[in-house]
Amino acid sequence: MDYGWLLLALVVLLLAVRLGFTATDARADRLDRRLARIEEKLDALMAHQGIELPEPEFDDVRALLDEGKKIQAIKVYRERTGAGLREAKEAVERM
Repeated sequence: MDYGWLLLALVVLLLAVRLGFTATDARADRLDRRLARIEEKLDALMAHQGIELPEPEFDDVRALLDEGKKIQAIKVYRERTGAGLREAKEAVERM
């Protein structure tokens, strides 16, 4: 059996998979930028109309913090808000 062809096929497969992930990453970045721009526009419209959103209650997150369960508090915060890990960690630390 010719292992050269097998190795070549494996390299081509790995490159194809890597290119697929790169394209997916680029698309996700593009969507993130579009979403951020939409959020900016929505914030501007709300400010112009004098609309303020009430701050959500995080009693359960505060209770977890009081128990010393910071990681669980961050997890609950992320589930309730859809925030990323960094944003949730910073928000919970501010509490």
